[in-house]
Amino acid sequence: MPTDSASSTTVTLASALQQRYGDAAPALGATVLHGDDVLQQLLNHRSVRAYTTQPLADGTLERLVAAAQSAATSSNLHAWTVIAVQDPTRKARLAQLCGQQAHVAHAPLFLVWLADLSRLDRNAQRQQRPADANRYLEHFVLAVVDAALAAQNAVVAAEAMGLGTVYIGGLRNHADTVAAELQLPAHVFPLFGLCVGHPDPAQPTAVKPRMPQPLVLHHETYRAPDATPPEAEQIAQYDAILQAFQRSQGLKPVGWSEVAAQRVAGPESLSGRDALQQFVRGQGFELL
Repeated sequence: MPTDSASSTTVTLASALQQRYGDAAPALGATVLHGDDVLQQLLNHRSVRAYTTQPLADGTLERLVAAAQSAATSSNLHAWTVIAVQDPTRKARLAQLCGQQAHVAHAPLFLVWLADLSRLDRNAQRQQRPADANRYLEHFVLAVVDAALAAQNAVVAAEAMGLGTVYIGGLRNHADTVAAELQLPAHVFPLFGLCVGHPDPAQPTAVKPRMPQPLVLHHETYRAPDATPPEAEQIAQYDAILQAFQRSQGLKPVGWSEVAAQRVAGPESLSGRDALQQFVRGQGFELL
């Protein structure tokens, strides 16, 4: 029999699963596992776009970077860099470049995560050796993965401290202007931003449901779309769950399938990011 504490954890975890998956919540079984409290925190993740004026405590940035640097890094290459932007004027300019997202300017801290091969270039030069591998697509992908892993570690740490965050993919809308604003050298690419701050209790946010697990969890090989349960059926279930969530938030109910189709329809849906290949190559990434 589980202890009262374990039973409480199970109930709370079940509630968090219900928030995350709606009626498609997976069954975890009766066993309470060590670390379920961490899972519960992860399940409670939500995007926060409204912040109070309360400044971050001393050492917050350093803690977030320590968490980021504790993520895995391929071959210990550390192929990423993060720029902490706190100057109000610069944040305001970046907010405009990110699609006029006001929360970029209002958050006390805006982190810009970079795929960065330039440090490896400079190190090789000091060692009087070539850095030709940095010309290849593999090292660009490596840097993107490294930066993403680091950023997510920082998000988990921020939420553990009671802070709110939201990723800003709109940073790539005008990547060339962002690069100039941040004075990025060659072989550095601005991947995304991250707002960090104290959530405004007057504008609470909710946990957005995710897809049923069978859509993203396959076993041994890629599951055919018409296998049981069929992909179309699972997506229809997710559409219904998401629409119910949207109604609860006073939003227009629009299913995932419709929105996703719109977002991949053509280059016009990319908010200027259809020109990214030209910019990436202009930054010195040959992608051989």
